[in-house]
Amino acid sequence: MPGCYVTRRDTLRWTAFALAAAPVGLGPLVAPRRAGAAGTGAVTPAHLELVTLTEDEAILTWYTGATGSEDDLGRMEPAPADAEVVWGTDPARLDRTASSDRTDTPYHQVRLTGLEPGRTYHYQARSAGLPVPPTVFSLIDGNAVSTADGPAPGTGPFAFTVPMPPPGRFLFSVVLCNDLHVGETVAGRSGDIPGLEGVSQAPGLPPYPEVMFRSVAEDAARLGARFLLAAGDITAEAEPVDLRTAREMFDRFGERHTDWFLTRGNHDRAHDGDPYAACRVGRWQGHDCFADQFLPDDEPGWIATEAHGLRVLGLDTYDKPGKGSDSGGLSDDQMEWFRETVDADPDRPTVVFGHHPLVVEGSPYPVTDGSTLDAAQAATIVERYRANPGVFLHHAGHTHRNKRSDLPGAPGVVHQEVAAVKEYPGGFTLLRVHEGGYALNFHKASSDEAAAWLERSRTQIGHTWPQFALGSRVSDRNLVVERDLSGLEAAPASPDRATTAPPAPIPASSGSDDGAPPVLLTGLGLAAVTAGAGGLLALRRRRSGPPPATDVGIDDA
Repeated sequence: MPGCYVTRRDTLRWTAFALAAAPVGLGPLVAPRRAGAAGTGAVTPAHLELVTLTEDEAILTWYTGATGSEDDLGRMEPAPADAEVVWGTDPARLDRTASSDRTDTPYHQVRLTGLEPGRTYHYQARSAGLPVPPTVFSLIDGNAVSTADGPAPGTGPFAFTVPMPPPGRFLFSVVLCNDLHVGETVAGRSGDIPGLEGVSQAPGLPPYPEVMFRSVAEDAARLGARFLLAAGDITAEAEPVDLRTAREMFDRFGERHTDWFLTRGNHDRAHDGDPYAACRVGRWQGHDCFADQFLPDDEPGWIATEAHGLRVLGLDTYDKPGKGSDSGGLSDDQMEWFRETVDADPDRPTVVFGHHPLVVEGSPYPVTDGSTLDAAQAATIVERYRANPGVFLHHAGHTHRNKRSDLPGAPGVVHQEVAAVKEYPGGFTLLRVHEGGYALNFHKASSDEAAAWLERSRTQIGHTWPQFALGSRVSDRNLVVERDLSGLEAAPASPDRATTAPPAPIPASSGSDDGAPPVLLTGLGLAAVTAGAGGLLALRRRRSGPPPATDVGIDDA
């Protein structure tokens, strides 16, 4: 993916894509500008997106720019405006209004609350009296603003159908995140490939990794998440200074293997060179500074743990030699551990997380050898899922996008790629576990500084990045699945994190050209953590029937 290491073959593929996309230009991908209006004070709204959709709330975002203006990234310069949404159950009678109390920002977020599950609503967003057009999808099918099939042209009204809630009592929630890239200063840069020069933070503003970390942590705390899983690429280049920064970030929010868990990505692999010379010798190559920070006492990079009866397995998907540009892979002993561990309790409700996805589908960008886990190993993992019906979710990163896929041969498992923390759409997915199922909902980071960076970083790859990263369907980032999880336990009550003090400022990191902020959240503790080839130990046996997972209440279009 952009910002990751590329081979010569990948360079040729991406160059061909950039040249093919060039005739499209930026015109269809940004808001239309009124000729001669620059400097008049006129405002043009753009980039409407239905980001989050739960059983009782919809969260919409958009941008307002100075009409006719253009900044260094080829977009309208930011211009503050008001923000409102008119909505209702009849497209001809939008009789309700939701608005933001902010008129001092160009980065808008409006929440529609009190929604009724199963009902279809229609809406139109407005700023400065003008309807807001949606983010344009010209390279892929789908749309950014509706649960209906196909494109969503014009300015609305658009429609969405509210999902039913997961059945049964709410038990606990988990933050799923990945691709923090601590130490990065340029998002989306891949060598000298045309169109992939990347985007930097605006001069004078804080480093975007710190900006994003603070916002995501505060947002996740407000939502009451119990603990956090980070699926790799914790740093940009695994330099010691960046790993120390990342560790300090995580430690501010709880204890390792109690409140937060992480696995290695290809960017976190062992490296050669002077910055790494003082770290332990890597298993496969170079010096492994990641292991020094996160794997004490020669622990392996894979983990098994339990949270309120939920089994959680974390995979090290770059447990191999390489430069990071090839496919992910598990070592033979890790694969043996995985088989033994998952087979030891086939009906136990289980979530698996790891950096490289098992499959990559529906991408408007080139899919290269390095996009996924090794194909033979991915097939083996899917085979084990088929034989172990307790597994219901596989969380992956690496692609930096929101995408839900079904795994052939394992229909009860949702394969969920989650967008990177570090750049547009920039946030995390909240897994909400109920007795009768679960929900997955993506949340953008919401602070003013984060919103400004997200709008800036969406301009990657000739402004086409949203068509890849946001998710082509609402159900790529919001999903409800019915499943018997009644054997799990509810989390005990804990203090409201939204009332706690915000995190302390994050120390400066190395500033390499590939970074993203860390996303962490504390939680209440998890039970018994074990890791290693010996398998899963000390997990109490709880069974719950695993009927095939089915989507509930969200149109798949």
